[in-house]
Amino acid sequence: LKVVDYGDVSVIPTSIEHTMTTITKTASEIIDTDTTLITLGGDHSIALPLLRAHAKKHGPVSLVHIDAHIDTWESEFESVPYSHGTPFRHALNEGLIRKGEYVQIGIRGPLSGANDYADAKELGARTITIHEVMEKGVPEILKEVRQRMTGPTYVTVDIDSADPAFAPGTGTPEVGGLTSYQLLQLVRGLHGLNLIG
Repeated sequence: LKVVDYGDVSVIPTSIEHTMTTITKTASEIIDTDTTLITLGGDHSIALPLLRAHAKKHGPVSLVHIDAHIDTWESEFESVPYSHGTPFRHALNEGLIRKGEYVQIGIRGPLSGANDYADAKELGARTITIHEVMEKGVPEILKEVRQRMTGPTYVTVDIDSADPAFAPGTGTPEVGGLTSYQLLQLVRGLHGLNLIG
C-alpha cells in the first residue's frame, strides 16, 4: 500500500457547522484524486461531513456502522441539531445513504426514548443489537451485511462498539460489547465489498 498521512483538518471549536464544512472540503480534495480516504479520530459527528464528501464523488453510499449507539437521534442536546448522536439521521435525510443499505452493528447503548429503534428503522437503518450478534455469531451477521451492500460502501467504527474491557479510553463506555477479536472479525469480514472510505 502507498499511504500518506495527510495531517489534521482544522477544527473550529466554537462552530460544529464550520468544522463540518472544513472536513467535507478537505475530504473532497483527497477523494477527488481517486484516493481512498481512511479517517482516524474525532467523535461520530465527523461521519456526516465525511459521508457528504463521499456521496459527492460516488453518489449515495452503502453504510456499515459498528457502534454501541444508534446515532440516529433527532437531537442529543436540546435545540442543537448536530452532535455525535445525530450524524446518521442527517445523512439519511440528506440522501447520502442508499435505501435499504444501512446496517448498524453492536448496538446496546442507552436510549433517549421508547421509539429510538423504531425511529431508526423508519429512517432506513437495519439495527443489529449486540444480543443478535452474540446469538447469531459474526459470520451470520456478515452474511446479511454482504447481501445488503450493493453499492460503494463506507465503513465507520466507533471505538465504543468494543467492550470497555478492551477499549477503556472511550468517552462513552457501554458494558457488554464486542471483544477485540469480534471487532476484527467484523472489519476483516468486509473484505471484497466495494469499500470506498
